[in-house]
Amino acid sequence: MKQKTDRSFDGIAAKFSRNIYNSTKGKLRQLVLLRDLAELEVLQQPCQILDVGAGQGQLALALAAQGHSVHLTDISAQMLQLAQQQATEQGLTQLTFSQIGLAELAATHQQQYRLVLCHAMLEWLAQPELAIAQLRKLVAPGGVLSLMFYNKDAKRFGNILFGNFDYVAADFQVKKKVSLNPQHPLAPQEVLRWCEQAGFRLLAKTGVRCFHDYLRDRSLQQSHFEQLLALELQYNRTEPYASLGRYQHLVLIAD
Repeated sequence: MKQKTDRSFDGIAAKFSRNIYNSTKGKLRQLVLLRDLAELEVLQQPCQILDVGAGQGQLALALAAQGHSVHLTDISAQMLQLAQQQATEQGLTQLTFSQIGLAELAATHQQQYRLVLCHAMLEWLAQPELAIAQLRKLVAPGGVLSLMFYNKDAKRFGNILFGNFDYVAADFQVKKKVSLNPQHPLAPQEVLRWCEQAGFRLLAKTGVRCFHDYLRDRSLQQSHFEQLLALELQYNRTEPYASLGRYQHLVLIAD
């Protein structure tokens, strides 16, 4: 069996921007996260934030524009370069950047933060359980971890709906992987157990893209985006819809 490795997006950063960040699914994800974070007490005043696996930094840039200081880290130099370019173009100076992996960051970084972001990174890691423990070292006691990950339950549900029965039976293993398709979708109950074992307590859970990915007519994702967004924000904290989100967003406090 091929050994799992962490994924870097060097070489396909532009493709990632075009197909993810600038798509309706990327815009919806961004708006849901901004809504969730805006409700956190820690962000009601200027805050120092760590964004782990920040990629091109869309969320970090939005938070910096609100007056917060954000340190962005990623293993991809190209992704961080794009984030820096955007920061310069937007005149944002309260951002810092480090090309570093989570394991090294947790082992060497002395500072702890009242808010740590880790979004859409776990599913690209070889050892996601270990990553949760490493993230805990970076969150100050009483601080918050904003964790978003690719939901294996939702991936299974969606593929069954679309008739991909063999793919589901093979537990999503295929010979040729799509380059932007997350390598290791995660079971939400397993991720929550890892978080609790690491010393986190769940404060809130939100589904991300609870309806968007299941539309029979994909053209509605663009033509009716505002209606789709309104429904998402109305129902994505309510079961069963929250658990059907393609991503799960957990807000956790460090005990």
